[in-house]
Amino acid sequence: MNEHDDRYAAPAAGELNEGVPGVATPGAEAPMFNRAAWLRILPFAAYMLFVVIADVLERLGVAPGPLRWLYPVKIGVVALLLALFWRQYHELKTFPLRMPAVLTAIAIGVVVLVLWVSLDAGWMIVGSAPGFDPRDGGRIDWLLVAIRIGGAALVVPVMEELFWRSFLMRWIVNPDFEAVETSQLGLKSFVVTVLLFGFEHNLWLAGIVAGAAYSLLYMRHRNLWSPILAHAVTNGLLGGWILMTGNWSYW
Repeated sequence: MNEHDDRYAAPAAGELNEGVPGVATPGAEAPMFNRAAWLRILPFAAYMLFVVIADVLERLGVAPGPLRWLYPVKIGVVALLLALFWRQYHELKTFPLRMPAVLTAIAIGVVVLVLWVSLDAGWMIVGSAPGFDPRDGGRIDWLLVAIRIGGAALVVPVMEELFWRSFLMRWIVNPDFEAVETSQLGLKSFVVTVLLFGFEHNLWLAGIVAGAAYSLLYMRHRNLWSPILAHAVTNGLLGGWILMTGNWSYW
């Protein structure tokens, strides 16, 4: 129920709300994450779980060859969750971006790519990234390449933007995040989201720059498809750049 909906009168003193759907019983605290939040958290959590699983298996000595096929499984699980919940993602039901906004998002995606492959000095990197090497015996496995680029350009942008921009950025303003308009997003939600997004990545400074760019697009165009499009352009072109240069660690 919209918090501004006045169709229901406030209950009289001592009156319980047990029969009114969506209204909390007096004294009961609202949950930190509501159902809408979990629908945006779960695909992201599933993705990160597979990242942890891959890291553990690598530390246990599992050969890189079999580990490469963990990525298709990961992307498949995330894509399945997104498909199951798709009707609940109200922010994705329409694509009202005009051509200038589309061109801006594409241009920002290209700029982020250039900065992503440039901001790689030692102090701009935290930890180490194993990357994704699609070669088998020196020959590129093009099926793996297709899955990797398709997952990075089509699945990951939707999953991450639903979590970082649509959910977390608004949740910081109000746990009832669906009631938060993009015009209400402020400096706190911007900074916190950008920093967390940045340090999610091995290239933390590049991640911060990318997070800032995508967040500004979201705030400027007030539509989640704008950062999704920019994110997809960055990831898709990055895949092409990696294939041309052989810098598998960027994957």
